[in-house]
Amino acid sequence: MTSIRPPMRRSEFIALAAGAATLGLAPRARAADYPTRPIELIVPASAGGGTDVLARAFAEAAKRHSPQPFITVNRPGASGAIGFAEVLNARPDGYKVCVVFVELAILPFLNQIKFSADDFRMIARLNADPAAIMVRAESPWQSFEDFIAEAKRRPGAVTLGDSGVGSIWHLSGAAMAEKAGAQFLHVPYPGAAPGLTALLGGHVDAMCSSPGEANAYIQGGKMRALVVMSDQRVPGFEAVPTLKERGVDLAIGTWRGLGVPRATPAPVVEALAEIARKAAAEPGFREALSRVNLGYSYADAAEFDSNIASDREAFRQLTGRLHLG
Repeated sequence: MTSIRPPMRRSEFIALAAGAATLGLAPRARAADYPTRPIELIVPASAGGGTDVLARAFAEAAKRHSPQPFITVNRPGASGAIGFAEVLNARPDGYKVCVVFVELAILPFLNQIKFSADDFRMIARLNADPAAIMVRAESPWQSFEDFIAEAKRRPGAVTLGDSGVGSIWHLSGAAMAEKAGAQFLHVPYPGAAPGLTALLGGHVDAMCSSPGEANAYIQGGKMRALVVMSDQRVPGFEAVPTLKERGVDLAIGTWRGLGVPRATPAPVVEALAEIARKAAAEPGFREALSRVNLGYSYADAAEFDSNIASDREAFRQLTGRLHLG
């Protein structure tokens, strides 16, 4: 038997309508109030490295500009893929923010992840560092020209280390060799630090890393940087020429910034962008990066997106030529 519901009373209709309106406005209202609780800053790298230092420096600087603290949480592994995935799988409400770095633009071409930079909405770039070529202090090569001449004289005999197959320093060294018309024997290590230690011990002829990562050895007189792969000479390493000065048209290196899932509400993204802009301008933030030789390089979301798009295309072509996919 079919029951017939009595007509809805006016008071019930008003209550239901008000409830629906409240539900419809709730996400927008919550976004407008953001943040109302601490924000997790997911660091897809181990504690103590450059990415971790940057994250903690940002969290400290942001205290002046955010009503809620940023809590750094390390999620290392798989070249950053574990941390990236955690943020992408989280609720897109701005309470999990990711420290993104250049491997996000490389890993898709190595078939190591199913997501890409397109799945993030970028907030800001905070840092950028060029690649550089290091040799031991007692190396016979006093210049980049000497180094390349030897590699051309003995193709595949000069060993060039880096931080692992498909890493930014591997791609940087490979791009340099390609542009310079030289051939090296590739020697991958599980990170820049082990590679630099191997260089120091004479197990490899040269190493590709950022100049900052080798700075302690350079300052200690144990290594020399032959060249940096940047558009201009690097602060703190002004005596080191750029590749472009040496006739090789290449600028390549790493970057780090902040990103959230693509579906994050616009008011939340705008709030994060404002916090990031102000925190990045804090003298203490720049000083923290400088102490560990990380290059300060702030860019807003639009510029950062353009930077990533350009790098992705270059990495797509380079990994294809290296048959890394």
